[in-house]
Amino acid sequence: MVAQGMPVYDNTNFISLAKQLIESAKQTSNLLKTVDFLKKQKERIEQVSNVIQQLDAVGQLIQNNEQLFNMVQGDLHDILNSPYIKPEEVHRVTDSFNEILDTSMESVEYVNKILTSDYLKMTDAERAVVLKEYETQSHEMVVEVESKTRRYKEVISFRKMQEKINNRTSEY
Repeated sequence: MVAQGMPVYDNTNFISLAKQLIESAKQTSNLLKTVDFLKKQKERIEQVSNVIQQLDAVGQLIQNNEQLFNMVQGDLHDILNSPYIKPEEVHRVTDSFNEILDTSMESVEYVNKILTSDYLKMTDAERAVVLKEYETQSHEMVVEVESKTRRYKEVISFRKMQEKINNRTSEY
């Protein structure tokens, strides 16, 4: 005769396991909340970074345009007042500088549209890229004005030297 017994359950182990599972669920829930919080913080940091990039690009764009206008204002005045610039050249010189200034003004107006509206529903990152492109373009315009100014001043210098050579008295 073999006796069969009833299985005995240890309630304390079962209760302990249940408590551990509940604690584990709480920790998992807290970890998920932490992950969500960190994702939101990452998004905020990216937004701030994009805004800073936009502000930097706009600041540089403004600085380039100020430099551009100051250069054109001063250099164009000097070039046009030179006696070595022929009257028929004045219009061409003025047009070449005005063309650059017009392009600059169009860029500023476009940037203003981008900044004052949700232009084409751009994200901050896309807007920062466009602003950076316009910043680069404005820098290229400054370089172009510097180049034109240098070229016109070299023409003036050459004509001045040519006049001195042509008007010198020969001593034989």
